[in-house]
Parts: sequence; C-alpha cells; structure tokens
Amino acid sequence: MFIAYDRVICHFTPCLCEGNRPKMAMHQQTRRPGRQKGDKPNPIDVHVGSRVRLRRNMLGLSQEKLGEAIGLTFQQIQKYERGANRMGASRLHDLSHVLDVPVSFFFDDMDPVRAPAILAGFAEPAAEAFDADPLRRRETVELVSAYYRIDDPALRRRLFELAKALAVGAERPEAK
Repeated sequence: MFIAYDRVICHFTPCLCEGNRPKMAMHQQTRRPGRQKGDKPNPIDVHVGSRVRLRRNMLGLSQEKLGEAIGLTFQQIQKYERGANRMGASRLHDLSHVLDVPVSFFFDDMDPVRAPAILAGFAEPAAEAFDADPLRRRETVELVSAYYRIDDPALRRRLFELAKALAVGAERPEAK
C-alpha cells in the first residue's frame, strides 16, 4: 500500500510482530520533484506541442474540435500545444489517429545526429529555438493552404514564380 504525505511516498508492508498480529512497517521513498510553477517547459514538449498545433491548423481543426475528438477540453489542448503539460504515449497515439499522422510526425525535425552541438554540454536548448522556424508559423500554414486552394494550375505556378522573384529582389541590397 502506498500513501503520499508531504511530497514523500510511504510504502506500507505487513510484518508479523507481537504474537502474529500484523503491523504495518513504513518505508519512505522521496518523490522526484515535478516542474515548479516558474520553470520553463521542456523544449521537447514545446516542439511536440508545436507539431500538434501545426497539424491541427493544416486540417482546419479548432482546439475545441480536436479536444472533443479525443475527450479533452480545449484548455488541455492549449496546454499541450504550449508544452505546459506533457503528453503520454497513449495521448500521442490518440492524437496521431485523429490528426492522421504517424506518432513520429510529432518528433520530426529533431534528429539528434544532425542537430548542432550544444555549447552548454548537456543543457537543453531554449524553447525559443523551436519557435524561430518559419515553417511552424500560422502565417506560413495559411499561405500554403490558400495557395493550394487555387484550382487553376497555371495561375498557381505564376504565383509561385512571382513569390520566388520577389524573394530574390528582397535579397539584393541594390534593389531598394
């Protein structure tokens, strides 16, 4: 039997003492402390949450609709997307089915072999590093979504060429 008291888990086991009457012996085990209120979320939780948000936006789902599909409130989905709460394996599995992606999708772009060396040794990278990628911005998702809603392939191709030309023009300092 386990009882938690003041952040200490106590394990009680029966022992035979005093004339075969069972008594409970207490063994204490300290509990690993969780994240404190002011601590920043783990960057991997932030990354996984951003991938959930990316896929949800690609499918045009609201947080509320996604929450309903897996039996959660939209507030819980918000916490997952921000990385404030961690997701267990079963939750990732449920999300992968609803969002129609493999579980590995949530960890894409996190290849440790290709990741740059961390100067701080085993310290975790800042969560802001995951937010800097323009492919994870809402604006990018909306732009791609609007682009693919253009039915005419020739018009879509001309828009693509225009965007490339504008980008090249913005790179040249003498163009300004």
